[in-house]
Amino acid sequence: MRPYTRQFKRHGALPAALIIVLALLAPLMGCDQEEAPAAVMVEESLVNVMIEVVEPGEVRDILVLPGETEPADSVTVSAEYAGKVEWVGPEEGDLVEVNEEIAMIDITILEAQLNQAQANYSLASDLAQRRRELRSQGVVSQEDLDQAERDRIVALNQLEEAKLLYNQSKVTSPIAGVVNKVYVEPGEFASRGDAVADIVNPDRIRITVSVPEMDIRWLETGDPSLITIDAYPDEQWVGSIEFVSFQADSATKTFDVWVEVDNTDGRIRPGMMARTYFEQRVIEDAVSVPLFSVVDRGGERIIFVEQDGVARARQPEFGVIEGDRVQVLSGLEPGENLIIKGQTTVEEGVRVVVR
Repeated sequence: MRPYTRQFKRHGALPAALIIVLALLAPLMGCDQEEAPAAVMVEESLVNVMIEVVEPGEVRDILVLPGETEPADSVTVSAEYAGKVEWVGPEEGDLVEVNEEIAMIDITILEAQLNQAQANYSLASDLAQRRRELRSQGVVSQEDLDQAERDRIVALNQLEEAKLLYNQSKVTSPIAGVVNKVYVEPGEFASRGDAVADIVNPDRIRITVSVPEMDIRWLETGDPSLITIDAYPDEQWVGSIEFVSFQADSATKTFDVWVEVDNTDGRIRPGMMARTYFEQRVIEDAVSVPLFSVVDRGGERIIFVEQDGVARARQPEFGVIEGDRVQVLSGLEPGENLIIKGQTTVEEGVRVVVR
């Protein structure tokens, strides 16, 4: 039993010695453990950023509005006379000139009526002339002459009416352009007012845009406008304002503005989506920042500047946007260091390192 007891005591003495050694080393180890996190903390608090020195410059206030292209000159020709469609001339896609015939309605009947009215008027006119001669000779009475004159006038009115109906039976184009759509075919019955064909002139294109009431004051007839077409993303056209509405839409509080552009090559087709650019004003010596430098924090738009190695948050007042930059009305001064990289990771008062 004794050897066992001595062995137990020897093993029991080792932990006691270890405790003493650890107790002596504890202050040294404690110092290292306290200083290491501090060093790490200092290292982590330094955020790498890039800056842009704020300099005043020119900012253009450009209004961009979408619209749909349409021909500046287009018309839907309709039937003025009800009847059977006897003839249709141009087909869809054909070019037509001013007053060119598109279709004819009941032309055979009306032509016969016109010829009859022409013959009746010629007869009545000749009879009235003979009565005038006979009256001068005292052969006929004044009453006979008056009746002949009345018959001539009635025949003339009937002739004019026949001419009118005959001309109405001919559907003609009031403009030069392209037949975009034909609505009738020979043999069909057309009522008065029915659409016969759509004629468009693609040489000039119009884009109608809705301008907000706060921007309409900057636009005037004749002002230029840059135009882009979604179908041609790498190309631009220059048009001009042809009309500015004098009254706003009661529902949207916007004003219609017409922009027209030359299209003699026919590349812009009606119905394409377009964007119009209006230069409303040029602001000199304006302070502006890149849009990507603006950070959204809880619904508030802020920017950060670097001052003596520390990030400072600003909540500026913004103005107009041009391209990828936005004007700053207040809250930022020329010469300050705007943080343009690392702004999403910094906070107010965080130490930063400019790279």
